[in-house]
Amino acid sequence: MACRISELVLDCVDPEGLAAFWSEVLGWVELGREDDGSIEIGPPDAGFGGPQPTLVFLPGTDPRPPKLRLHLDVNPTDRDQDAELERLLALGARRADIGQTGSEAWHVLADPEGNEFCLLRRRLGPL
Repeated sequence: MACRISELVLDCVDPEGLAAFWSEVLGWVELGREDDGSIEIGPPDAGFGGPQPTLVFLPGTDPRPPKLRLHLDVNPTDRDQDAELERLLALGARRADIGQTGSEAWHVLADPEGNEFCLLRRRLGPL
């Protein structure tokens, strides 16, 4: 038997703000809150233990490290990449320069706390 990733945990200064941002980006809902201030979000019909890992935003005060060791990639599901880019920017994402050439098939963005993520071109069907 193997393991399965059930949650991705992100330390952040503003769990409320990041949970709201990523809920809008992914079309997810809040699944729960803990006494420590952490907030978990996930797919509305599946939740924890479903086919996708959930995201947990854990309050912390440590500054963001200069180079992230993990980042998220997202794909549009109901529109093309350009339309999704505009939607993400309107939600509060911003373009991030990590040394890309400009010829990449993806866009590097940052969430409201500066965590980089990539918007890939290929459109995927919703789960």
